[in-house]
Amino acid sequence: MVESFPMPPKKPKISVDLVIPVYNEQGVVEQTYAELCQVIDASPHKFSIYYIDDGSEDGTVASLNALAEKDKRVVVLELSRNFGHQAALTAGIDAAQGDFVISMDADGQHPPEMIPQMVALLEQGYDIVQAQRVEDSALSFKKVTSSAFYSLINTISGTEMVPGAADFRGMSRQAVDALKSMPEYHRFLRGMVSAMGYKSVILPYHETKRVAGRTKYSLGKMFRLAMDAIFSFSLVPLYIGMSAGVMFLCLAALEMVYVYSFWLKGDTSTLAPGWSSLMFIILIASGVILIVLGFIGVYIGYIFQQVKQRPVYHLKKRAE
Repeated sequence: MVESFPMPPKKPKISVDLVIPVYNEQGVVEQTYAELCQVIDASPHKFSIYYIDDGSEDGTVASLNALAEKDKRVVVLELSRNFGHQAALTAGIDAAQGDFVISMDADGQHPPEMIPQMVALLEQGYDIVQAQRVEDSALSFKKVTSSAFYSLINTISGTEMVPGAADFRGMSRQAVDALKSMPEYHRFLRGMVSAMGYKSVILPYHETKRVAGRTKYSLGKMFRLAMDAIFSFSLVPLYIGMSAGVMFLCLAALEMVYVYSFWLKGDTSTLAPGWSSLMFIILIASGVILIVLGFIGVYIGYIFQQVKQRPVYHLKKRAE
């Protein structure tokens, strides 16, 4: 009699959701989608692709809907207007239901070939797999400003952020749920992910060239993102203002002692009116006051926008 042994239970497939914000990428999404499919078609896992149209003004929505019609894995979330890259990412993360969630750009600069490595690291127990761009040796405006920003934010904030780390990352379900519980209106996801403190690993990669078109992150948008990071993760600007105020109080006390010394010596006749120096001090003090009031105003503005509890985005349509 042949003894039979029960078959081991079949390991369930892991579901992986790709979150890809898109803005005016007609003609690009088709190419990057084809490259993406070459990677995920060879994977044993179950994939879904969430494209978030961030108020595109060209034919991007039609291109995405065409992809959704021919591929059941594709889900198109159309926002009511352009809310910005961080809001579009938030919309995709909110909608994703997979065991793992990977966010990436639609322009081809985030190589799809990194996805299997991300999934493998997440399977090993990491909650966050952060892709880090490997910089070349040549200096550029973007490289210099990026290095300066990360040096500044790591110095003034209590959150350590990885230089060269964009929004190309993989997250476990636990990390995704934790991120969704953070209701910031001014969102800087790189800092928010770092602040959560979950087990993470860095995955270096070489950024490839855009498939076509040009970057949607203008200098103004990068500056606003940097301001969101600084004012959301640090109170140092307020401390700078307070320190400047204390410094000028000390200078005023020294000036008072200096003038009083002339009264003690009975030599007040040698005191000059000092109109120019007085105006100089007044202008500097006024400038410091205005800067401090500006810092306070920015923080109050952030608080005002936060307490209104308006949604970070509005969903217009979902197609799948």
